[in-house]
Amino acid sequence: MLAFSAEAAAAQVKERLRTLYDLVHDIEKDRLKRENVLSDISKTHDKVTQEGKLTTYFQQKLKGLYKTALADGDQEEAMIRKALDKIYEIRSIDNEHRLQARKAGCKKTVRQGASIKMLQSSGQTLPLWVGKPNEKPPPLCGAIPADPSHVAKPGDMVAALVKGEEGENWIVGEVVMFNHLTKKYEIEDFYVETDKVQKERYTLSKRRVIPLPLMRANPETDPEALFPKKSVVMALYPQTTAFYKAIINQIPSTPHEPYEVLFEDSSYPGGYAAPLNVCQRYVIAYEENKKGSKNM
Repeated sequence: MLAFSAEAAAAQVKERLRTLYDLVHDIEKDRLKRENVLSDISKTHDKVTQEGKLTTYFQQKLKGLYKTALADGDQEEAMIRKALDKIYEIRSIDNEHRLQARKAGCKKTVRQGASIKMLQSSGQTLPLWVGKPNEKPPPLCGAIPADPSHVAKPGDMVAALVKGEEGENWIVGEVVMFNHLTKKYEIEDFYVETDKVQKERYTLSKRRVIPLPLMRANPETDPEALFPKKSVVMALYPQTTAFYKAIINQIPSTPHEPYEVLFEDSSYPGGYAAPLNVCQRYVIAYEENKKGSKNM
């Protein structure tokens, strides 16, 4: 368990930031060296082209250069993964400190506008899955659902089906705890109305809770981890904390792009509103709401 005090958390973050800085500096320094090897490969190929044949000398030289380039690439990958690990550790420390503070009763008042900004930031900074060659994306990466036995941890964000004045609706929630005896979650509503200080809490069964993605999928390397175009999904409506039925209009083409979705809306001629952008984290598999559910 990480230390809960603000001083200890700050010290842990500072130490990891220092290590991260050194790693990024080393990565850049080694990259300059690798550029020289790539330049030598290009020049050697030019000489082979000029002579019109691949002599034994150039064959051996290219073989050695390619071997060096591959080794350098493996080293760069290892260093980048170490840097990513430090970033994940920093996020984990911050989250653990926040959860420990909440347990101790140190709750911060977060208003509606701040909640929306936090959601946006969380979606935009969600870690990107970077797998090794032939390694498949894991559960909760992009559109890949959680394993049936998965239990969301305290602090994890989820979609929760809750009852309101107008029926049932899927909302963004944060896991407070999971009771292994009752098999039920305690979920805290992410939204705070302007005239309230405390957030709403719900006790929900697992079937009413959908864990949100923990990592973004890269469409350039793992397109199978994204919802296909025209898929029916549930997506977080911009500037709200509620999920609604939508159709994928365009999938991301780069790791940084969001989905473009069409939200269901009977007031439009085609039954769907104009396209809107939604981060990968807030696009999940469609679940039919129970009778009385609120619709757009």
